[in-house]
Amino acid sequence: MAPSPDHARTGAPSVVSAAAAPCPVVVLNADGCVVELNAAASALLPDARVDQPLSSPNWLAGAHRAADATETRGAVGDGFFSAHPSAVPGGSTAWWLVEETAYRSVVEELEAERRRTRFLAEASSALLSSLNLGRCMELTARLAVQQLADAALVIAPSTARKLPMVVCDHRGRVTHTTVSGAVHGVPGLQEALRGFPPVPSRWIDPASAPDWLIPEGFGEIGSLAITPLPGQGVPAGALVLLRRAQQAAFSASEEAFAGLFAARAGAALSAARLYAEQNTIADTLMRDLLPPVLRHVQGVEFAGGYRPSVDSDRIGGDFYDVHPPGADCPETLAVLGDVCGKGLEAAVLTGKIRNTLQALLPMGDDHGRMLRLLNNAMRNSHHTRFVTLVLASVRREDHDVVLRLTAAGHPAPLIVRREGTVEEVDTGGSLIGVLPEIATRTARVRLAPGETCLLFTDGVTEAKGGPLGDAMFGEQRLKRAAAECAGMPAEAVVEHIQMLTAEWIGDGPHDDIAVLAITAPRGAHLSAVDGTTPGRYTA
Repeated sequence: MAPSPDHARTGAPSVVSAAAAPCPVVVLNADGCVVELNAAASALLPDARVDQPLSSPNWLAGAHRAADATETRGAVGDGFFSAHPSAVPGGSTAWWLVEETAYRSVVEELEAERRRTRFLAEASSALLSSLNLGRCMELTARLAVQQLADAALVIAPSTARKLPMVVCDHRGRVTHTTVSGAVHGVPGLQEALRGFPPVPSRWIDPASAPDWLIPEGFGEIGSLAITPLPGQGVPAGALVLLRRAQQAAFSASEEAFAGLFAARAGAALSAARLYAEQNTIADTLMRDLLPPVLRHVQGVEFAGGYRPSVDSDRIGGDFYDVHPPGADCPETLAVLGDVCGKGLEAAVLTGKIRNTLQALLPMGDDHGRMLRLLNNAMRNSHHTRFVTLVLASVRREDHDVVLRLTAAGHPAPLIVRREGTVEEVDTGGSLIGVLPEIATRTARVRLAPGETCLLFTDGVTEAKGGPLGDAMFGEQRLKRAAAECAGMPAEAVVEHIQMLTAEWIGDGPHDDIAVLAITAPRGAHLSAVDGTTPGRYTA
């Protein structure tokens, strides 16, 4: 019977025969000299001699000298063995050598595969955490250097003549640069940028690598691998991996692993590029939908403020515009409106209405006609939304400002006099976009210096909040707030109304809010004595 491998030499003696053992067995006495070894052991340990101390392998000799020697493992030549001690009569120990080369190889491959799987999971999480294309390219290069190569280059496709490139060198330094048509001179790189399968690294001569491909101070390239970065429908770029001459060349399994990493990096790069393109398109489209920056026009102060119903949005259904006078319209035309609905769909209709009103500017002297034409245009479109509007034609007469105001289904503007009284403008009309015929009433108002005409949407008066969170801001509260703005510049009026409304709402939900103030300036600056600084206002 074969002895148990786990049987320590301090246990009961076992009678063994090395010659009959099915595996290499070497018997050592207490002094470490070889007492007996079978043919398999002789072939495995050619330097072992009977009656001579065992000197090789060192790990076995050292384990035998230990007072409590137990099972041990180590390399013998190209193989790997485990040694199991068993006590034999006379105080000697028989060491049974069991080859574990194949088992150890499998264990190492399994552990390597676990490391790679863990790396891919961490890399996927890190790459998808950013939608910035530049940072995503940089992270791809860094991760490749950490796990795959001594240096890495990430090259992205582009419609421009020069391609964006990120380089992470052997020191971990990252550089953003560009590369021109020189990619044609690198075998497999042009194909990778087009999304073709990678060329095996053994087919690429490292000596053929151009200077721009080699990071500064890198030294001689020993191995070069190029793999595509597959994207969503179109290639996301190419990944170039470099190893120094003293390192082992890329193996087939490493190239396959690089392809798995490249697939994840390509998906992240493609998502980042798509986000960047969509963001550019959205910014371009939104640029015309955002409220304009207002200023003095023809000696009249204009100021506006807008707050969307969702604070993270930038556009919505409320809007205002100020159109300076032109050859066909001698007066400044201010418009404030409220489209039915919220969010992007309302904002798109807002853009159409603003464009239509701009096209109707030559008819600005007739508010009723402008509104009828806008009503017809909205009723002929595919949507079923409506809009409320206030039109204000503004001109300067000496120190005063004269306005013609027409409301179409919209709350009437408020006039804030210098003494603090607040008047509601006598104007009104039908909703725009609902009825085939509309009726409007235009009012004429004169503002003395320091007086303001306040236009607002129902997002102000219907804002819910207060101590219990369910009371509307209301018209009376708005009038009291407007009275506090007597004599203020237009910008201060808008800021005051917005501040009080925001305090009333708190963190509660609300509709889109738009405010527009038209103020007659208090007067012109007199020149100061020194001729440079502004003097006091005239009366």
